[in-house]
Amino acid sequence: MDYLQLLILGLVQGVTEFLPISSSAHLILLPELAGWEDQGLVYDIAAHLGSLMAVIVYFHADLSRIIKDWSGSLAGQPLTQNARVGWYIIIASLPVAVCGYFFYDLVSTVFRQPLIIACSTIFFGLVLLWADRIGKVSVDTDAISLKDAIWIGLAQVLSLMPGTSRSGITITAGLLLGFNRETAARFSFYLAIPVILMAGSHEVFRYLQQESSVDPVAFILMMIISGISAWLAIKFFITLINRTGMLPYVIYRVLLGLFLIYVYS
Repeated sequence: MDYLQLLILGLVQGVTEFLPISSSAHLILLPELAGWEDQGLVYDIAAHLGSLMAVIVYFHADLSRIIKDWSGSLAGQPLTQNARVGWYIIIASLPVAVCGYFFYDLVSTVFRQPLIIACSTIFFGLVLLWADRIGKVSVDTDAISLKDAIWIGLAQVLSLMPGTSRSGITITAGLLLGFNRETAARFSFYLAIPVILMAGSHEVFRYLQQESSVDPVAFILMMIISGISAWLAIKFFITLINRTGMLPYVIYRVLLGLFLIYVYS
């Protein structure tokens, strides 16, 4: 993979991982439209590592409190709200882990068709806009419940379909449950940590079954580019979410979906 391709894919991975516009749709279709060869599993791993580092660094203070209180709850200390959030992150991650394990082959073949991705991009974008318009906007992080975590976890299963957007569908679920925009986004980004870890572990397992060389410079560059762009995307989204709402992202999704339908129909 040449360095221009690496730069572009790293930027796209980092930006689209956390904005509600579907990273998988971009990463599947961009190489195809550009005529690039597949970048290989090792660079997928690097991109995911960069995204993982970005979300951990950005939310390090919140995550430190969550991990501290969650660890304390294992030792019998009182169950604080931070500890509950830690448990809710785990619980909400279980459905996508189970479904991803059993349906990976189906998702990675049948649902990776360009027209399916285009329709998913448009449809779930419109659902996101609807949720943003009708949400009651009353719940903050101190009021997230077990029921909320379960519903968001079930919604996250839909993100296995390329074009859905993991952040988009979990934010949609949060808004429909009455979360304010920032809370919905924060909980969605917390959920990215176990999901990226699971996806990365699966990619490492598949990579170890292959015999291929690694360019360490390209690997590190991909990780750094993905990490920096992901951190900037998180900051941009969290800072502007209450001002812009979801409309700009929905407009982009609809235009992207229509473009893909035009190209592939």
